[in-house]
Amino acid sequence: MFRKMRRFAQQMTDAECIDVLKNETRGVLSVIGDDGYPYGIPLNHYYCEADGKLYFHGAKEGHKLDAIARCDKVCYTVYDKGWRKDGEWALNVRSVVIFGRMKKVESEEKTIEICTALCRKFTDDEAYLAHELKTALPRVLCLELTPEHMTGKRVNES
Repeated sequence: MFRKMRRFAQQMTDAECIDVLKNETRGVLSVIGDDGYPYGIPLNHYYCEADGKLYFHGAKEGHKLDAIARCDKVCYTVYDKGWRKDGEWALNVRSVVIFGRMKKVESEEKTIEICTALCRKFTDDEAYLAHELKTALPRVLCLELTPEHMTGKRVNES
């Protein structure tokens, strides 16, 4: 069903893909938007090692949610900041592409867990976290992406 990577020599292992997902904070979620047009939106994510799923937070309404309600198949792309070898100009980048199904998280307990994990990716300020959970939680909807296919690639931009 899913295509094999054409440049297989650059393919990353699942462990390398998970490393990118755990350590990078953002990616682009692509859905089938209005009138069949692709819609890509930058999002923060949390990769849960315990269940192998990705989690997101956002508003309780909008283009993204309308698209997911029509078709739960999504694609999420994450790439790292890259690095350069000494004396070289070319950037070396690792990227991960995940195809899967997206659904709303219904449990308030799970929503708190996701929002806490997401917040801790950016700060260890517990007072900030407590304030956000108290004031913003009622307005938050979390989403769960269950991967069906994942590939990762190492690219040298030269």
